[in-house]
Amino acid sequence: MKTRIAAGLAGALLIAGLGIAPAAPAATPTAVSAPYCGITWGSLADSVAGHSSATVTNVRTGRHDCFDRMVIDLKGKVKGYDVRYVSAVYTEGQGKLVPLAGAADLRIVVKSPAYTTSGTPTYYPANRLNVRNVSGYTTFRQVAFLGSFEGQSSFGLGVRARLPFRTFVLVGPDNTSRLVIDVAHRW
Repeated sequence: MKTRIAAGLAGALLIAGLGIAPAAPAATPTAVSAPYCGITWGSLADSVAGHSSATVTNVRTGRHDCFDRMVIDLKGKVKGYDVRYVSAVYTEGQGKLVPLAGAADLRIVVKSPAYTTSGTPTYYPANRLNVRNVSGYTTFRQVAFLGSFEGQSSFGLGVRARLPFRTFVLVGPDNTSRLVIDVAHRW
């Protein structure tokens, strides 16, 4: 018996002398923090192919707890759009630079015109550089109408930083639809 205890003690001393610690129980994994407000969006381009005869009629914005929202109202069903971060935005047709407030520029192209088939404007804001007042918003800094040319309409959205966004279409009553762009307040 003394021999077994002595052998066990000698083995423990040998292990301790070599700097080897006895096996410890596995640590429990630490919880990974949940995404901000459950947001799992990214900041890569979001694009859907297709053009439509729907016409842009209005632009609205709103503030929410976790994101700011821009809504483009259309008469008819929007079928195509392209939303992406770009280094700069330019007017439709003319290609003139439109500087936006904020540290990042989001270009929103709706594959629908802002005019009728006879050329009558269906959307013509009083101030193209400041379509909506977004002062006091957490993420938005400026909303600009870049114009409508050859069946598509473009907007520039100046945001605080390159933050996650999502884009989706809501179909409404009476042959209307809405292109919705949400930009998170943070990552």
